[in-house]
Amino acid sequence: MMTNAETEKWDVIVIGSGIGGMAAAASLSRLGHRVLLLEQHHTLGGLTHSFSRNGFTWDVGIHYLSLVAPGDPMRELLDWISDTPIDFVSLGSVYDHLHIGSAEPLALSRPYEAQERDLKDRFPEEAEAIEGWTRALREGREAIYKIFPTRAMPEFAGDMLDWWNRKAIAKWCGRTTKDVIDSLTDNPELAAAMAAQWGDHGGRPSKASFAMHALISASYLTSGSWYPVGGSAAFAEHIIPTISKHGGETRAGVHVDSLMIEDDRVVGVRTGDGEEIRADIVISNIGARETIDTLLPEECGPEDWKAEIRDLPSSIAHYTLFLGFEGDIEAAGATKANHWIYPTGEVDVVWETAPDGVPPHMTASFGSLKNPEHDPGPQQKHMGQFLAWADWTAVEQWADKPLGSRGKDYADFKRRVEETLMAQFKRYFPDLAKLVVYRELATPLSTVTFTGHGKGAFYGLDVTPQRVVCDALRAKTPVQGLHLAGQDVTSPGLPGALIGGMLSAASVDPRVFKQIRG
Repeated sequence: MMTNAETEKWDVIVIGSGIGGMAAAASLSRLGHRVLLLEQHHTLGGLTHSFSRNGFTWDVGIHYLSLVAPGDPMRELLDWISDTPIDFVSLGSVYDHLHIGSAEPLALSRPYEAQERDLKDRFPEEAEAIEGWTRALREGREAIYKIFPTRAMPEFAGDMLDWWNRKAIAKWCGRTTKDVIDSLTDNPELAAAMAAQWGDHGGRPSKASFAMHALISASYLTSGSWYPVGGSAAFAEHIIPTISKHGGETRAGVHVDSLMIEDDRVVGVRTGDGEEIRADIVISNIGARETIDTLLPEECGPEDWKAEIRDLPSSIAHYTLFLGFEGDIEAAGATKANHWIYPTGEVDVVWETAPDGVPPHMTASFGSLKNPEHDPGPQQKHMGQFLAWADWTAVEQWADKPLGSRGKDYADFKRRVEETLMAQFKRYFPDLAKLVVYRELATPLSTVTFTGHGKGAFYGLDVTPQRVVCDALRAKTPVQGLHLAGQDVTSPGLPGALIGGMLSAASVDPRVFKQIRG
């Protein structure tokens, strides 16, 4: 029996089933567009998918998220695109623990007033700087919110809105996190605490737009820290049925090789097996640079637009040690809150010497404690992840070799990285380390293989001031029929990618704006 994709033309094809792609596809499906969602991986969901080994199941890309409290606008957007609502559970008032050098760990809690109290208790002589930090977070967050709507507007209207908000944009979006912190304090430990959560967006303090740091950090202070009941696979489980119920289709295991171009406009896609699927509109959720470098024919699209995107640096890469435990991990020191670890006390760092040396920036997260539906069983099975934020260059030599063909040198490299990370995990969580019965390492090449993100860039494009104000990242591209979705359109992480998908849908059908505006 022939499928719709082989016999019919679609209204919209969406490439990539991460949260941005799912949001765009579900939004347009609900408004009557016939949508085909394509995913290269065998599992739908992008970085919201999960995987299992030896009776353990890990969420790949979700460690916590914000803006999904009851009544939050993003929660309402998720309800609108979901066939049935996704349930979320609060992780409590304390959502992060900071381990900075040899200092006692610092627990960060919400809301703003609670975090001010946490910081003032540790740094009583820095009260003025801490209050200034709170004001900066509030104002920086508001500044970047002024930019996002322009990403789905016609260029002239977007430019006018940017001009109207130019002072706030320049003050907060055009400065780095380090610039703002340096203007408030010269206390290195307080400065480190202010910047420590930069792994939530992937922009090192000396390079990231402060407004982006404020956006992500402040979201936990206003909305709290949450986790999807059932784990991150709940997103695909609840959103994908919306597409099929409204006449759309989703297909996993389909690699899109290129965009089809006729008369200077996109008219569909060509898959890796040579199939041609036509559509009026194609939305790419695979990343802005990846779209122009891997899908768009070289002769297509304005050169200045492509150059502006190519000039933006990629975000950081990472290694993840997936850990399986048997035993009472809470009694052994695991928490629902995440742990940010900086052994030297310096936070503006990534691991550049892998597999050697001590990773200077690590994060520990224990997903099974966050999911109320997790059943540990009689063996008390639990899952955790231990991440090291890193530079791409250590694995670059194997980048052109496919999975399974990277040879003994790569296997030895992975073994040494795994041993290094396990040694550091044991250093910070000695009792937990005794309960580890399974471990598996993912490298930046894993990110490339399973997501297609160049250089293992987990967060897409780096969140520099240049990227934040980049007009080339509008959802509607200069190439007729081609639209961008996901975190490159707005901001890193699940909330940003979701909004990026909704804005992409709005650039196709402005009726989506009604949902975004509430």
